[in-house]
Amino acid sequence: MTYNARKAAQTIAFFVMKNGALPLAVIKAVKLVYLADRESISRFGFPIQDEDRVSMKHGPVNSDTYSMINGECDPANTGWSLYLRDREDNKISLARPDLTEDDLDELSEADIEALNATWDRFGHMGKWQLRDWTHVQANIPEWENPGSSSWVIPLERIMGHLNIPNVEEQVATVRDFDHIDRIFQTL
Repeated sequence: MTYNARKAAQTIAFFVMKNGALPLAVIKAVKLVYLADRESISRFGFPIQDEDRVSMKHGPVNSDTYSMINGECDPANTGWSLYLRDREDNKISLARPDLTEDDLDELSEADIEALNATWDRFGHMGKWQLRDWTHVQANIPEWENPGSSSWVIPLERIMGHLNIPNVEEQVATVRDFDHIDRIFQTL
């Protein structure tokens, strides 16, 4: 499970589709990605995205996905631009209006289940309402205000706050899965 920009783009494209194919505010998109990972961890013990998560002043963020949204990587070489257009007016939109869920081939049934649950719970919230919700310690206890910096949120901390049994073993399983996945990608 090395970072998969195409899968991250499909995750955001899923949320844009759920938004009636209307552009989604970047801050809302990054919060939904984080919350979907959290939902997947809670349900299945694995995040959707394989990347670091960090505390930033506007709440928790998946760091590689945030970098992709900010244009810090070439979207054409990663598959990102097949699903999403460059951000415009702090919004992110679909690359093509004819995209459907059938085009989201990187997402598993479990991923879709976590994404749907995340949208059902948070999709109605505005960007600042969602941002504020992620700042409430009772909602996202793993987030700590880093001021103008950013701090890594360890997977162990997220799992601990979600009451995942045998956190150390589950984190090792996720990392072992990541290692095996990298081996298969090189074959």
